[in-house]
Amino acid sequence: MLGGKDINCGVRLLRTNFSVSDVRPKLKSLIDKLYANIPCGVGEKGRLRLSIDELGDMVESGVNYAIERGHGVPADAENCEENGCYKGADFSKVSEKAKQRGAPQCGTLGSGNHFLEIQQVDKIFDPETAKAFGLLEEGQVTVMIHCGSRGYGHQICDDNVRVMLPASRSKYKLELADPELAAVPLGSPEAQNYLAGMASAINYAFYNRQMITHWVRESFHQIFNRPWEEMDLSLLYDVCHNIGKFEEHEVEGKKRKVFVHRKGATRALWKGRPEVPKGYRSVGQPVIIPGSMETASYVLVGLPTAAETFGSTCHGAGRTMSRHEALRRFSGQELQKNMEAHGTTVKAPSLQSLAEEAGGAYKDVDAVVRAVERAGISRIVARLVPFGVIKG
Repeated sequence: MLGGKDINCGVRLLRTNFSVSDVRPKLKSLIDKLYANIPCGVGEKGRLRLSIDELGDMVESGVNYAIERGHGVPADAENCEENGCYKGADFSKVSEKAKQRGAPQCGTLGSGNHFLEIQQVDKIFDPETAKAFGLLEEGQVTVMIHCGSRGYGHQICDDNVRVMLPASRSKYKLELADPELAAVPLGSPEAQNYLAGMASAINYAFYNRQMITHWVRESFHQIFNRPWEEMDLSLLYDVCHNIGKFEEHEVEGKKRKVFVHRKGATRALWKGRPEVPKGYRSVGQPVIIPGSMETASYVLVGLPTAAETFGSTCHGAGRTMSRHEALRRFSGQELQKNMEAHGTTVKAPSLQSLAEEAGGAYKDVDAVVRAVERAGISRIVARLVPFGVIKG
């Protein structure tokens, strides 16, 4: 039942009222400013210095903890999955090691496949839905943020795996297909402890993305010398993956409350569902499927036929090779050179991190989203392509 080590690794998308021609003359300065304002990389510590007590308040409040301190606006919470705060968090169920890892990493991008991209709307496939989402024309600039709960979520998962692995076999006598799988009954104390810790990690990730959003807005203001509201920079949506959640779905003709486990998947709810923000409820939930730094990302919309997958779709293209194999095959220096030759400004903590995340190490995201659409899970709304990339 564990939902992945980086609990609530997720994606949020910001709109702007800029076109590419507005941003490109200042793109290098903007990327440099974003890179300076938003810490990224393995184990990187953030600009924030939360005490353990403050961390406890934050992980029980999520996005609202940032908004109440002037680091966002109410619409930011309204346009988050779960309104940016998952109920049931209990800081007392979190280990001291997780707390010590989490406190200094708030407001950091992290590493691996995490990124911040300045993108442009490359193609609109569904103009009516795109308009409802605030994606108004091709060439419009957007900002995509992909990150999660950092060492805090990783440690919570590790701590609970160590408890669940022996309990699943010796205490609950569960026969699992793989010796590395861990599962316990939902009503068990082990499950309840994990759910309370998982909820706190979900909220940590919401807060993390919110603080990065705040510094994105701050960076745009510093470069363009305009209030961020004038540039729009409003949150289109923030959607999670690597979580488990209680939701109501139809099972064998009856509505039931079920526990939906989305590992390598993201939510894709359809119009009319009460979980969808009011502004989108007449069209459906925005679904964000990120690509790699050399490829496109997509905005889709959930469809009623996604009921067959409990309102779930893929959360990305997925890798075709390990990071070790990517390092063997690709040169970070060559990748950076080629991307910049094609008009994409790139910054990363190391050339190795670029090589690990080469576009060639991933499946074809265009083919993946076409398959999702043909399956009736989500409908493609818009294709976004990066022209400014910060890799963790």
